[in-house]
Amino acid sequence: MNAPGSVRIGINPITWSNDDMPALGGDTPLETCLAETRQAGYAGIEMGGKFPKTAEALRPVLAKHGLAFISGWYSARLLERDADAEIAAMRPHLDLMAGMGCTVMVFAEVSGGTHGDRTKPADTRRTITEAEWPEYARRIGAVARHMKSRGVHLAFHHHMGTAIQTEAEIDRLMVGTGPEVGLLLDTGHATYAGADPLALAKRHAGRIVHVHCKDVRRPVLDQALARRQSFLDAVVDGVFTVPGDGSIAYKPILSHLAGQGYRGWLVVEAEQDPAKAHPLTYATMGFRNLRALAQDSGFTVATG
Repeated sequence: MNAPGSVRIGINPITWSNDDMPALGGDTPLETCLAETRQAGYAGIEMGGKFPKTAEALRPVLAKHGLAFISGWYSARLLERDADAEIAAMRPHLDLMAGMGCTVMVFAEVSGGTHGDRTKPADTRRTITEAEWPEYARRIGAVARHMKSRGVHLAFHHHMGTAIQTEAEIDRLMVGTGPEVGLLLDTGHATYAGADPLALAKRHAGRIVHVHCKDVRRPVLDQALARRQSFLDAVVDGVFTVPGDGSIAYKPILSHLAGQGYRGWLVVEAEQDPAKAHPLTYATMGFRNLRALAQDSGFTVATG
């Protein structure tokens, strides 16, 4: 655990290659991603599709580059199956998270999602009906308690094109569940969905266990919304960028989190087309900008 007021800065490998769209950096070797992650200054990295899937195999790969393993995305389908079935399905992934000493696991509800489909606008996603919310809350609570028994906190990722993306949906999830269900605050996805990331941070600071820092290019976002683009088309067009390179005001968000005692990771997760946004260049920019913003907001940035 980090010292009081201390955070570590990590990155997601989507800067180099996008698992949802292999045309974006699919041929980039894992070794390049890891070497450049360390070169850019990061202390750790999240899971990517090219990573080994067991702790025994992954540990030496990351140790070679002096990188910590932060967490990894899990695609949940709790709208389609009960808690016991979800727990069984997630076992290999949770084994990896626990085996690597992760304190959080990125958890997203993908039932009926359009986030990986270029043929569908993001706003055609499946939503949770009023009648479904109580059972959904019970299921995710049961899954979260199981995860906690393994030492891993559920970090719910609100995400464009999924069942929980809007401010109202995030609020409903937080109100309907207990502290075992943590929140992953993603500044870019919140902004894309029309939410205010600062307002979310203020309302749910006590539940935020993980933070993804992606900035938004407002003109690209406005165009994507006007055209009802798919999420992936907006990504290709450059809707996201690294912190400090877009329209999001990070200092108030980070200052509030620092004041509320947040001590987890700040993760740069800014998917772009690597042919347009050179990965090492943007990774380095993201690290330097986020480190400066975090320090100016009252955080101490740990290096290991």
